[in-house]
Amino acid sequence: MKRCRGRPPMQRDGTNVTREALLRVGVELLTEKGFSATGIDEILRRVQVPKGSFYHYFDSKEAFGSDLIDCYASYFARKIDSFVLDASLTPLKRIRAFIADAKDGMARFNYERGCLVGNLGQEMGALPEAFRQKLINVFSDWQTRLENCLRAAREAKEISAEVDCKQLAAYFWIGWEGAVLRAKLERSPLPLNVFENLFFAGLVR
Repeated sequence: MKRCRGRPPMQRDGTNVTREALLRVGVELLTEKGFSATGIDEILRRVQVPKGSFYHYFDSKEAFGSDLIDCYASYFARKIDSFVLDASLTPLKRIRAFIADAKDGMARFNYERGCLVGNLGQEMGALPEAFRQKLINVFSDWQTRLENCLRAAREAKEISAEVDCKQLAAYFWIGWEGAVLRAKLERSPLPLNVFENLFFAGLVR
């Protein structure tokens, strides 16, 4: 699994450091603008890497995009786990804590940054077909992590024993990604709040 956060190990030629910087800036720009609207030149300028150097680190923009998906997926899976595996909170409070952190993150960047995976999903018609299954797999992974937390909530009797946790986890991510997109469009927390309130209202036993 590709590493995308934290300080990369230094190599004598600086390859790891530069590659990590390109990925970091790529994630930042794609969460704001998407893949099609982000040019390699813009990324290189931000990292201050010569234009001809990009292909020393990545075979193509498509290869760069594929690595960005892996990078973001790895980072976000760790973020999800930091909440849904937090044994100091009840399962439903873990989900609320995840949402609160995500809302704070969007507010911090004035709702200009969304979800890289969600953004790419919106662009799929103009993206390399190879990205499709990668994106589906990322959503499936996130869904499974949330499903396990919902199962814990069911075992703790926070939600009804009749709840289909797999379907509910799928519903969460479908609704949450839509709320993130709308919040970015409106530059407002309102869509996130609406989704959160209705999601938890539906869990009332």
